[in-house]
Amino acid sequence: GRVMFVRNLGRRLASAQGPVAVLALGGTTTALCSEDHIPSLEMHWSHHGALAAYDAKAVRRGFQVYKEVCASCHSINRIAFRNLVEYGAWSESEVKAMAEEVDIVDGPNDEGEMFERPGKLSDYMPGPYANDEAARAANNGALPPDLSLIVKARHGGVDYIFNLLNGYVDAPAGKVMLPGLYYNPYFPGGAIGMPAPLMDEAVEFPDGTVATVSQMAKDVSIFLNWTSEPEHDDRKKAGVRWLMRSPS
Repeated sequence: GRVMFVRNLGRRLASAQGPVAVLALGGTTTALCSEDHIPSLEMHWSHHGALAAYDAKAVRRGFQVYKEVCASCHSINRIAFRNLVEYGAWSESEVKAMAEEVDIVDGPNDEGEMFERPGKLSDYMPGPYANDEAARAANNGALPPDLSLIVKARHGGVDYIFNLLNGYVDAPAGKVMLPGLYYNPYFPGGAIGMPAPLMDEAVEFPDGTVATVSQMAKDVSIFLNWTSEPEHDDRKKAGVRWLMRSPS
């Protein structure tokens, strides 16, 4: 590898609310890089503390970003509607209404036929495509990955997801980009088939949070961290209870 001086995300990070923006801007701007990409910058997420929980408001906003932006190509097939209720950032009535908006293929019925019905809490969230072949056909042969465990599946975890979503820039001089590829220095090789998914004000948050690219990237990264580890908060609570019961 070689040493490159990487300017931080500056204006974009400054617009993201909370400690992620503050700590990231306060960090070093020097990173050790490989020949073809920049490693993810550590963002010092608030939920990474030993006793820290996910930011429930960010998880809720992140689900909105997923639903309105990412869900057109990516599934979260390990997450059922009931998981949203169990987490507690949504009421049961809210999630029931969400589920009922979705048509679920069920069956067979008494006549051996498959049928569609409104979704219910026990259903897993359906993906955008009927099968992998349909997904590839719609994406020039590429299969968009399921995002349920994407944070665990990628080196750098939630830092990688956040940096990737913020990292789209013009290719530097001399970098040859094939048609249909986009430059992102956080992606191995620097050339990614997914165009930048986020644009400022792509969604409108009901809580009044300004939907900048960095804010949406932060929120959906936290949401995807939750989908990969929905037991995170309960596990930490259980650890605290165990410590409190342990003899001194």
